[in-house]
Amino acid sequence: MLQKRVEAVTTAAWRAGLFVGHRQFARVFDSFTTEMGSAIGPIDVAYETWGTLNADRSNAVLILHALTGDSHAVGDVEDGHPTPGWWNGLIGPGLAIDTNRYFVLCPNVLGGCQGTTGPSSIAPDGEVYGSRFPAITVRDQVAVEFALAQRLGIERFAAIVGGSMGGMRVLEWLVSYPEAAERAVVLAVGAAASAEQIALSSLQIRMIKSDPNFCGGDYYRYGVVPAHGLRLARELAHLSYRSPGELDDRFGRSRQTEPYPEAELHSATEDDSFAVESYLSHHGKKLVQRFDANSYIRLSEAMNHHDVGRGRGGYRDALSRVKARVTVIGISSDRLFPVAQQQAIADALPTCEGFYVVDSEIGHDGFLVEVKAIGDIIRMAL
Repeated sequence: MLQKRVEAVTTAAWRAGLFVGHRQFARVFDSFTTEMGSAIGPIDVAYETWGTLNADRSNAVLILHALTGDSHAVGDVEDGHPTPGWWNGLIGPGLAIDTNRYFVLCPNVLGGCQGTTGPSSIAPDGEVYGSRFPAITVRDQVAVEFALAQRLGIERFAAIVGGSMGGMRVLEWLVSYPEAAERAVVLAVGAAASAEQIALSSLQIRMIKSDPNFCGGDYYRYGVVPAHGLRLARELAHLSYRSPGELDDRFGRSRQTEPYPEAELHSATEDDSFAVESYLSHHGKKLVQRFDANSYIRLSEAMNHHDVGRGRGGYRDALSRVKARVTVIGISSDRLFPVAQQQAIADALPTCEGFYVVDSEIGHDGFLVEVKAIGDIIRMAL
């Protein structure tokens, strides 16, 4: 049954122009009810591991990816993976998250499009979910990850680590399952989505839905992809991931003389286009080639609903329940999740062991790019 399900997921992903590599799969629910009351299932999770789980299963580290990440935290472009590992240089033998010491687990998130059940998966009726895939929350995603841990026999993680959307899930893990982790590292995120973050995500969702090929979310049946809308959404998002200073230093007002590979330069000619336009277009096209538009929408909506204090008396009361020893990291130039948001988390945590700000011109993406500085802090935290 599981193998048939995995084949169905893979077929749906390739139909949508996606990639599913040689990952491991686990069925964690035959039926799952979302926080908003929708029934869905079965739920399968794609995940990857590195290192060896010790006899008492106490050396596991859970790594949680960001919005367009996946289970491929470490590795090359191989086995069907469209991109290299998104945290190469940080996880591995002798590195900050040392796989000689730890068993590292990285699952693809519920609602994703890299093997875990999501909008491009096959529903029980044999058709792609598409628009029928329900709205989900960060708490739903964490419930699925918790079920995976139980399935693997991991009762308590040595650490849980994640940034951005992954950081949202780290916070939910710590509050929902206080005994499930000894330590945690939270990077580049806030305790709740801010008005500006919601606005940015909402605009990206509108861009995708306004594409004529979106077809109400059921574009799979017509053999089309809302590529233009998804590309624009990614370009807007990527702009928020970088800092004004970094963009000025890299591009300024320079013109693009040689376009990025396969870049579309909008309606302007190559000679008249600014380099920064080509840069954004390049990143938009790259995402279209590997990510599902419906997944982008559902995951963005989940991020918009993020509020670790919802129904818990506010974020301070919620974080006061945390028992794990937590390290909080911010990026100095992050304009999407400003450092003040990480400071607020650190101040509310009774078990905060350190709050660090990495000096970087990169912006929000610094939590992915500044591997040496981030790695040094994580090494100390673990």
